[in-house]
Amino acid sequence: MNKLKINGKYRHFKGMIVTVLMVAKHSETLEKLVIYTHDNEVWARPLKEFLSEVDKIKYPDVKQKYRFELLED
Repeated sequence: MNKLKINGKYRHFKGMIVTVLMVAKHSETLEKLVIYTHDNEVWARPLKEFLSEVDKIKYPDVKQKYRFELLED
C-alpha cells in the first residue's frame, strides 16, 4: 500500500487529476476518509479504497497499479 501526501496531486486510474486536502474521520464509524477536490467540487473516499490497487480483473487494460497515484512535482 502506498502512502498519502496531503496537498499532493494524484491521477485516478481513469485519468482525472485530484488534489488531496486532508484526512477526516467518519463521525459514527471513525473510518478514515480522504478529502480531495476535483472539478471545483469536494469529494470524500475511504482511505483504504483511495490507496488500493486497481482491480485488474474488472479493469484488465489499466496500466496504473493503484487506484490513485501521486504525480511527481
